Amino acid sequence: MTPSSCSRESFNDSDTRHDEMHSTIETWAEDLVDKVDDAVSSEQFQEWLDIQSHFHDYSHRNTLLITRQCPHATHVAGYRTWQEEFDRHVKEGETAIWIWAPIIAKQCPECGNSPSYHDRSDCGYDETPTEEWEKGLVGFRPAPVFDISQTDGEPLPELETEATGEADEMLPALLEAASSLEVEVSVVAPVEWSHGSARGICEYRRSDQRPLVEVRDRENRADLSVTLVHEYAHALLHGGIDEAERSKRELEAEAVGYIVGRYFELDTSDSAFYLASWHGEESEAILDRLERISSTAREIIDVLEKVL
Repeated sequence: MTPSSCSRESFNDSDTRHDEMHSTIETWAEDLVDKVDDAVSSEQFQEWLDIQSHFHDYSHRNTLLITRQCPHATHVAGYRTWQEEFDRHVKEGETAIWIWAPIIAKQCPECGNSPSYHDRSDCGYDETPTEEWEKGLVGFRPAPVFDISQTDGEPLPELETEATGEADEMLPALLEAASSLEVEVSVVAPVEWSHGSARGICEYRRSDQRPLVEVRDRENRADLSVTLVHEYAHALLHGGIDEAERSKRELEAEAVGYIVGRYFELDTSDSAFYLASWHGEESEAILDRLERISSTAREIIDVLEKVL
């Protein structure tokens, strides 16, 4: 990416800094919407979507169950599904994630029970024989599933979402900025990383404790820096927000990462693929949340500027 003409030096005048930053961030957000639209129509994204279509779209209740048992799960499927559809195998000793699976069976048109429960109920429906009943949802049963981090085998197609560029000054500044942003931070060696394929996590703790941000160390310092910004954005924006809002939280955090990274002249254009994976053709949601994104990006930029 060619660095924007609105580089850091453009915002030194305190009288106009806020307005200039807001205008530039708005322009960059519009650029990001265009990039997401381009990503959605790309061949790479369509191949990725084809693989995603093999994974269930879990209900809100099951999503909560998965998150509570495996907070950083990304791709979840049953034991045989991993084997037969993805040529991957659950690792020995892995603990299953338990969800509620629907039970589909013939059901009584009046009481809605399956034949076995119908026979033991007080329902007197007998207008049609059991074999003519339509199938429907009669209940739920516990079912084991596993996250991709619990499996080995053929890799799934991945979207290229890493930032690139020179971040030798930005990274230490971000680590130093954690105190001012009231966040605790830790860069974890890959061999000690316990959060699967996630590049970073933000853990919300008790009200008297600061959020804990952990990021997996890697050679790409630019991407590590943008991951830190992404997780800082979660810490600043999303404490106490329900898990049902996860896609919106990811949109806000990634947009903040894109803007702050771009401000410090990193190439964050591949954030578009990350956002496309969460919001598909709803890229305009970035502009709907522009004020939250902009104010958080400015806060992080201001702290980094003071450190630098």
